[in-house]
Amino acid sequence: MNDFLPSPSTLAPPLWPSYAQGLTLGLSLIMAIGAQNAFVLRQGLRREHVGLIVLCCAWADTVLMAAGIFGLAALIGEHRGLTQALTAGGALFLAFYGLQALKRARRAAQGMQPGKGAGQGRRQVLLQLAGFTLLNPHVYLDTVLLVGSLGAQHAGAAQLAFLAGAASASLVWFTGLGYGARWLAPVFAKPRAWQVLDGLIGLTLLALAGLLLRQLLLG
Repeated sequence: MNDFLPSPSTLAPPLWPSYAQGLTLGLSLIMAIGAQNAFVLRQGLRREHVGLIVLCCAWADTVLMAAGIFGLAALIGEHRGLTQALTAGGALFLAFYGLQALKRARRAAQGMQPGKGAGQGRRQVLLQLAGFTLLNPHVYLDTVLLVGSLGAQHAGAAQLAFLAGAASASLVWFTGLGYGARWLAPVFAKPRAWQVLDGLIGLTLLALAGLLLRQLLLG
């Protein structure tokens, strides 16, 4: 009768450890302060297209992580010119929006209360989000190279479980960041708070741009 029972070696391994590993890694990477997070936070405070932004961020991360797990990580690692082009483009993009944020911080923040004032159109928001996501080499470093390389070490269903865990981390984080920002609405009812936020965002973006340029020159 034992001949008809599968041996332990043929049984599928538990998928929860792979899922938990992807979830933990995804959260540890995505919680770092960066250009994309700063953009999501600001739009969450303004309550502009928050659901669309959350879904696009989570979808983009999932696609990039899947691409890395299934082979793109190795491809990028082999093409130095592509990495340098992404670094240069990302530095210029971040520097531009960093200066824009500092200009906003210098002005009196009239009409900047959460949910009020002149808002941005959906197309404009999506274009900015695409820039913060696709022109930032750190996004590729985290999602494609790091998550992709570690995820590729799993096999079969465990690989998909790892990807699901990392994707879940992205969705949970951006949902909390975008919709949780409204809890700070009483603070940002004051124009001065918006000026401080824009100042911090501007300095963060410029610092990231500087790091990218330094990486490009030393690399």
